[in-house]
Amino acid sequence: MSEVRRRNDGELKSSLVPAPIAGILSLLVPGLGHILARAYQRGILLLLSTASIFGLIYWRITIIGRRKELFLEKASLAFDLQPLLLIVTLGAILLYLWIAYDAFRTARTARAGLGPFIMVLILFFGLGWQIGEIDLPLLTREVGKARYRLGQVMWPWDRAIERAPIQAEAIQSLEVPCDEDPPPPNPTSESEPYLRAEPTCGELTQEDGTPGTLLHLEGGSFYPEAPIQILWQDPQRNEFRARKGGEYVVLTPDENGSFTLDIPMPYRLIPTSAAQETMEWRILARQIVGAGPAQPSEELTLSIEKMIETIFLGMMATFFGIILALPVSFLAAKNLMSASWITLGIYYLTRTALNIVRSVEPLIWAVIAVAVVGLGPFAGIVALTLHSIAALGKLYSEAIESIDPGPIEAIQATGANWFQTVVYAVIPQIIPPFVSFTIYRWDINVRMSTVIGLVGGGGIGFLLVQWMRLTDFKAAGIAVWFIVITVAVLDFVSANIRERFV
Repeated sequence: MSEVRRRNDGELKSSLVPAPIAGILSLLVPGLGHILARAYQRGILLLLSTASIFGLIYWRITIIGRRKELFLEKASLAFDLQPLLLIVTLGAILLYLWIAYDAFRTARTARAGLGPFIMVLILFFGLGWQIGEIDLPLLTREVGKARYRLGQVMWPWDRAIERAPIQAEAIQSLEVPCDEDPPPPNPTSESEPYLRAEPTCGELTQEDGTPGTLLHLEGGSFYPEAPIQILWQDPQRNEFRARKGGEYVVLTPDENGSFTLDIPMPYRLIPTSAAQETMEWRILARQIVGAGPAQPSEELTLSIEKMIETIFLGMMATFFGIILALPVSFLAAKNLMSASWITLGIYYLTRTALNIVRSVEPLIWAVIAVAVVGLGPFAGIVALTLHSIAALGKLYSEAIESIDPGPIEAIQATGANWFQTVVYAVIPQIIPPFVSFTIYRWDINVRMSTVIGLVGGGGIGFLLVQWMRLTDFKAAGIAVWFIVITVAVLDFVSANIRERFV
């Protein structure tokens, strides 16, 4: 007796094969029994889903067990390293058997449940978890470690303002080694800090530990009771702090701002060819006595500059995108281009071009633009303009296709040509959606311009990625805050503009 199933239209159709045969055939090819039971869509979906799942499992096994030769050895290693993959594989086998039973049931009772498809979703989720290498315990552990860095990003404003240090400094020139006319000691002064050394020439500390010439330093006219650092400058003006007894030298002057110190000349590796030449060294006494007025830091200034660049980058890309997308959108509107096979062919070509350009993300266009025009905001403008043309062209054309055909028919009845029809019947109806789409695209371009900077497309994104690579999270936090504030302000402005025109 032939089995039957009910079609969507209520008509009873007999299965092409008995229910047991449908189940057996689905054991051979998943979904084949459903197809012969005339559940065509269900059978095709189950066939493609099963093939995808087993294909992904095979791919993961070969990737994880690549060092083994035999497939069984690869599978054993993969299951040992990734137990979740073993669970997914067992689930796939269960799904395989379930599909056979579902084919038997479909052919016999014409009833089809959602069970196999729910199982498919669960298996795809398990594969996604395994492929994505999701590790929630690791995330939990690392979040605690990253709390300090997250705090720097969330509150970076102590880096936004800086105060230039106010310092007092005195320098004494020295000669190494001594010649016939060494420099004189600096004179004393009651109005400015001074530093005197006796003698003003000598020998450096030797590599074997032999101490260099002992200098007697006298300093005066410094600020009382504020620490003073003693530093050396070699002939190349490389600066390093002076040590005595293995400790950095830090002095505190008396109530008159004076101090004295005995210190040997430092050790410094000198090339043999220059060892006998007389070179000028310097010894410095530097005192930090306070901080100057508050001023914007370099990070804050750069963030403001690059954020302004980002806003105008998005604005210029939107402007060029509108100008070029407007004529394209009319060519991509089927209700305007279906008058003849020529215009219909132009419609399909335009739609195809828009789909191709839109399918490539702005980040990829930015990489291509950087290769063509080099690093900088112009590359970002080119990338965003290309994507804006395709996106706005599609949105504009769909707005044109959804207009009321009545005014078009009325205008055409008067004998108006294509151009007159567009001007008097189409444009008045599309202004509100065009304004809405344009504002939305401007918002997208500003947000995307922060991303394309990551590949050299200009804007604050370029600055942000540099600070992140240097692990300067406070500077990166300033950039992130400017991005958030700018996007929020633009969203508020665009909402007000949309209310006025839409």
